[in-house]
Amino acid sequence: MGFDITTKNLPEKVYAGMIISYTVSPILGIKMRWVTEITHVSELKYFVDEQRFGPYKMWHHQHIIETIEGGVLMTDIVDYQPPMGFIGAIANQLVIKKQLNEIFSFRTKKLEEYFGKY
Repeated sequence: MGFDITTKNLPEKVYAGMIISYTVSPILGIKMRWVTEITHVSELKYFVDEQRFGPYKMWHHQHIIETIEGGVLMTDIVDYQPPMGFIGAIANQLVIKKQLNEIFSFRTKKLEEYFGKY
């Protein structure tokens, strides 16, 4: 999806009200801007990002963090609505859902490479 963070000098810790900008290429390699806001944070428990501008009609992403034996488990809960009504619903079934699964699978793989599997 060509996901690149464009915000400079991000702090080490996320905080409520934090704005993060990205460029993404969700369709046919066409670059677009995506802006999210961290709306809720409970340190070492969860944080939430919500789209403020971007490719979705609505995006709400909860990152739940749990300490487990031998490490940390991150669970994602993503609620979103594709753009463009009926056409977006078809695109969701054909492309978007698959792309999101690939993105989260890739992230899981990278986290496991970096931190190990539980």
